[in-house]
Amino acid sequence: MTSLINLLLLWSLVARIALPAPTSFSTRDSCLISCTTSPIPPKQDPWYITPPESLNTPPPGTILRIRKAPGSLTSIISNSSAAYNILYRTTDSQYQPTWAVTTLFVPKSTTSAPGKTLLSYQIPYDSLNLNASPSYSLYASPAPSVVSLALGRGWHVVVGDYEGPKASFTAGVMSGHAVLDGVRAALSAECLGTFGLSSNAKYSMFGYSGGALAVEWAAELQGLYAPDLEFAGAALGGLTPNLTRVRDAVEGGPNAGLSPLSIVGITSQYPAARQYVVSRLKTSGPYNATTFLGVENGTSTAATFAYQNISDYFVGGMADFNVPLLNEVVWRDGIMGYHGVPKMPLFVYQAINVPHPHPGHPHMWDTQKCLINTASL
Repeated sequence: MTSLINLLLLWSLVARIALPAPTSFSTRDSCLISCTTSPIPPKQDPWYITPPESLNTPPPGTILRIRKAPGSLTSIISNSSAAYNILYRTTDSQYQPTWAVTTLFVPKSTTSAPGKTLLSYQIPYDSLNLNASPSYSLYASPAPSVVSLALGRGWHVVVGDYEGPKASFTAGVMSGHAVLDGVRAALSAECLGTFGLSSNAKYSMFGYSGGALAVEWAAELQGLYAPDLEFAGAALGGLTPNLTRVRDAVEGGPNAGLSPLSIVGITSQYPAARQYVVSRLKTSGPYNATTFLGVENGTSTAATFAYQNISDYFVGGMADFNVPLLNEVVWRDGIMGYHGVPKMPLFVYQAINVPHPHPGHPHMWDTQKCLINTASL
């Protein structure tokens, strides 16, 4: 059933006609590919973590480094004939140059129109640990079936490390920029022949939960940040349009760990906000700064913070969240619709029979409907 649902979602995207993709996005004049023998955790991988030179010069989407995906990733991801790690220029949440990585999978099968379809699929990796980025974690964690399913149809697929080099979980602007520039990089003219993509390929986006967060922000920012891209559409499931509502909804519940994850993640893009958060954390007692700042991934965080009131970690309790510095960060980077609404066709869905996360608080689906109803579709 899951595969069938995924197939229907993918068909809902490609059924729509997109305008031809631009033929060039970067200033490189050749597709220079390097090789690494085996996968290395990003934190220890010089290819990944070393800041590229001259980030200010190339435009967003420019390929800065490219290599064949190390090891045997194509034996892990079925229906893939080749895989490439692409490190490219993008823009962080404060609109400063940075970089991100995406992994491009080339399909084994051929169709009557090879290279004509590109799917940007974003995995919900929901982590503050850079080593959890999909370009590395796919070697150990099963890829969602939609990746192999799309490859089996002859589509190219890009899977992004959209949180960027700081693992900025829930930083919407950083994530959206990284997704958009990952598509630009995949469509770079000098590498189209290497990738087997057509210059007029159609392209779409798909994500659920944390992956949908990245896709929605990409769709929301596309008009201003990447007007050169013309998407066929985007499929979004399990959205979290408002981080403040998520925080209120999970407080004291089994998913309370989402709050420290999102607070630490989003403030990685804003040093002043991070400094404020640290200054307001308690330094002793059971709810202390060491525990709060020790979050790394969603699995361990869930057990550590389950059923806790995260406000207990702060000197002033919940009032410490309601200050202008943090409010502006959340408005700019954590509330969908702040920068506009997506103009591309959307397929938005929610899992059925999902219990209300917390009595007395608005359900996330209510906020999703508000976002959708204000979009021009």
